[in-house]
Amino acid sequence: MGPDSQPSQRRDLSVLIPFFNEAGNIQPLLDEVHAAMTGVDYEIVCVNDCSSDATAAELAAAQTANPDRIKVLTHRQRRGKSAALFTGLRHCVGGWVQLLDGDGQNDPADARRIWDLVAVKDENPALGIVCGKRTSRNDSGFKWLQSRIANGVRRFCLRDDATDTGCGFKLIRRRAFQDLPYFAAMHRFLPALVKRAGWDVREEAVADRQRRHGVSKYGFLGRFGAGLVDLFGMMWLVRRGGYGVAVEWDDPRKQR
Repeated sequence: MGPDSQPSQRRDLSVLIPFFNEAGNIQPLLDEVHAAMTGVDYEIVCVNDCSSDATAAELAAAQTANPDRIKVLTHRQRRGKSAALFTGLRHCVGGWVQLLDGDGQNDPADARRIWDLVAVKDENPALGIVCGKRTSRNDSGFKWLQSRIANGVRRFCLRDDATDTGCGFKLIRRRAFQDLPYFAAMHRFLPALVKRAGWDVREEAVADRQRRHGVSKYGFLGRFGAGLVDLFGMMWLVRRGGYGVAVEWDDPRKQR
């Protein structure tokens, strides 16, 4: 946890949303989160990854309107999605952390449904992450094919029990999130990293919506080249083994 975190102020759920140039998408998404999470003890942690549009102003207005619910953190320089997630994690005080993309393609109604289904019941204390699996795609046919191939190769290499790791919708136990190492593209490998740390992985079907404003920030060539290098690194990391768990710890992984 970072020096500015507030570990004494506990909540049940932290909704963590990274933003980069998402002006126009912000308030509608936050309104949906507020509506979906009625009755839940939650906070929303927003990380602005050095946006150059009106994102900062829209986040400031949202925080002013709901200061008890919304935290806003702003990167001095653009550092990417993984860095934004870790910046937000340092300020999350929820027992669970719900990841949503800032473009609005993840549906907060799915977050509430899976919260009630999984986190509230908490039938498996060793469950570390619930990964969204998109039931439909709003991408082009080429991008869909690219994703299918990449997911198949990654799953074969890492055995991470996830079929749609590119989906930004993920519900992570904060204790499991804190076990993960940081590197620049780690958000693409969250299921494998969580499994490596000894936690269980689960998938649930979620919707994939069209973005309201703006354009995708990911291109094919950059993602493909970086993805291959990252995959080789992850294969090495996974094969180096996971963490030790002491029998004296109150840890759900100690039975493994």
